[in-house]
Amino acid sequence: MALISLRLPIKESFFEMSKQLEIMNSAFRELNIFYVDPLSPGALMETGIAAMLKSLDPYTRYYPESKMEDVRFMSTGEYGGVGLSLNERWDGTFYVVDLKENAPAEQGGIKLGDNLIQIAGSNISHLDMSKIGELIKGTAGTDITLGIQKPSQKELVNITLTREKIKQPDVPYFGMISDSTGYLILSKFTRTATIEVRKALIQLTDSMGAKKIVFDLRGNGGGLLREAVNIVNLFVPKGQEVVSMRGKTPEWNKSYSTSQKALLPNIPLVILLDERSASASEIVAGTLQDIDRAVIIGQESFGKGLVQQTKKLAYGSRIKITVAKYYTASGRCVQRLHYDDRDDSGDARISADSTLVTYYTKNGRPVIEGRGVIPDIELKPQTQDYVIAGLINSGVFFDFVVTTCGDIEGSIDLDSFEINDRQWESFLQYTVEQFNDQELQNTDRIFPYEPLSKKLIIDLEEAMTEDGFIDSSELMSNLKTLIKPNLETDLKTHEDDIRQILGKEYVFHLENTSGVFKFELPKDLVTLEAISTLESGNYLQILSGNTNN
Repeated sequence: MALISLRLPIKESFFEMSKQLEIMNSAFRELNIFYVDPLSPGALMETGIAAMLKSLDPYTRYYPESKMEDVRFMSTGEYGGVGLSLNERWDGTFYVVDLKENAPAEQGGIKLGDNLIQIAGSNISHLDMSKIGELIKGTAGTDITLGIQKPSQKELVNITLTREKIKQPDVPYFGMISDSTGYLILSKFTRTATIEVRKALIQLTDSMGAKKIVFDLRGNGGGLLREAVNIVNLFVPKGQEVVSMRGKTPEWNKSYSTSQKALLPNIPLVILLDERSASASEIVAGTLQDIDRAVIIGQESFGKGLVQQTKKLAYGSRIKITVAKYYTASGRCVQRLHYDDRDDSGDARISADSTLVTYYTKNGRPVIEGRGVIPDIELKPQTQDYVIAGLINSGVFFDFVVTTCGDIEGSIDLDSFEINDRQWESFLQYTVEQFNDQELQNTDRIFPYEPLSKKLIIDLEEAMTEDGFIDSSELMSNLKTLIKPNLETDLKTHEDDIRQILGKEYVFHLENTSGVFKFELPKDLVTLEAISTLESGNYLQILSGNTNN
């Protein structure tokens, strides 16, 4: 009887699933036959699947055959493309902000700052960035023609490129940040992550003299779970459980432990996190914290404790499904949002503090579930003033450097490089002229930033109009005129920050990504805190639990 009672719900579930599939099939067929306007069956089905998945978590996704490059990139870090990155200008045009060295785009003569106007002869001004990315990516060996407009030139140049396999490194930089402290940053967890981290660690310790390691996982949104386990194994001996999974079906109830001899089992280790560190990053940081192997510094991580598996569907399509939750070595799940429990606005809820379970590290330090990984030393994120943020978004830093970097002769000394007074005055004049010209020409270019008070006045104007208190916006227009920003004054107020951002932009254009890390890290407050922690007695105190940090 017990066996029968267990089977009945399963039988009923399959009947319900078959019933709903039949309803969906009937609706889809009737729409395609009778809807008054022509329909694309493929587009209609994609819309239906997207709507269905929207009710679940944001990580369960459908990939049609046309997006297989995205699936390949997630697991391998490789894609078929030409090796360029784009950004969108204030006027809706797209411009080149990064070029991979020796990739087809660079070899074909495309430069930083070039505008991309057409793809395969079609204008792209109406497209969004994701669609443009889809059009540029494709199978390695196939050709694509890009319509490029050089800065200050009106004519369009058609450049035909042959796509290649493009591989972005998982470890974009490693090096020494003090006499005895090595640093490496891991940007993602693809199939080569462990290999790249191992190589970097060997060079840091064997060739560069590192006695301590700062491992930067800031901005790392995760990737392959097995790579997270293998990377933990670089610092932890064989036989340590790293992560366990629990799913709806028994096949996803698994545990993963270290299986190899550790590369650096005793080296002092600090992990850097921020609010964008997620998934595999949290497995590495959470377990190393649980077993008191590393000190964590930075901000609370994102809180993604869900595991996805990609399944093959018909006709070359794929679906990525959340199949389990994962738990770090102490038994905690870092998942912050509950997608099966939403508020009236449809937003996923987080657990109340009073419901969270406390777990303990090997040395008895308390760690809690449901809040990502909370650092041992928590630092506030460095925020940008709205003036600086607006200027960055306007693209004015990039544009200025593109037009003036040719004035710098030779290579940059990264230890001493800074913006001189002539460059500062030139940038000041350039930026003011850019936005004054916009006003004189009455173009649609938006001012690079708006004071908070102006935004509040706009909101107040809309509310008062809706409530019937005012019939015109004359009063509010006068108020908005009074608080119009003075660009030159604001630039001078933020001179120190602007000089630093300009310096970084010059370094990027003239010295590549590695140069940017070398230029920025000595000024990064989180990295400086990591060095201080490793070089003081605070490191061992934190791991032992004999501190209030």
